[in-house]
Amino acid sequence: MSHVTCFKIGMEIMRRIGYVRVSSVDQNPARQYKQLEEIGMDIIFEEKLSGATQRRPELQKMLDELQADDTIFVTDLTRITRSTRDLFELVDDIKQKKAN
Repeated sequence: MSHVTCFKIGMEIMRRIGYVRVSSVDQNPARQYKQLEEIGMDIIFEEKLSGATQRRPELQKMLDELQADDTIFVTDLTRITRSTRDLFELVDDIKQKKAN
């Protein structure tokens, strides 16, 4: 479930992008959705698989669609990264796209 709306700041389009991940299909992502929706997301990407899994298609899709001035929100770093090294690589990818 995702929805897209954008707002302009100056001439730039900026989106608030949420990323939700639970480790299995049996887990409920409702708490993460609630927290992200309270601060107003434009789009939310959801993953239902272990954080230890190297291939996370929704995370990759989010990164592929990331635009300059977009901002990514997560409820906890453990939802988006597997390790400190993974976090640093992810931050580098986001910075290269001039996003936050």
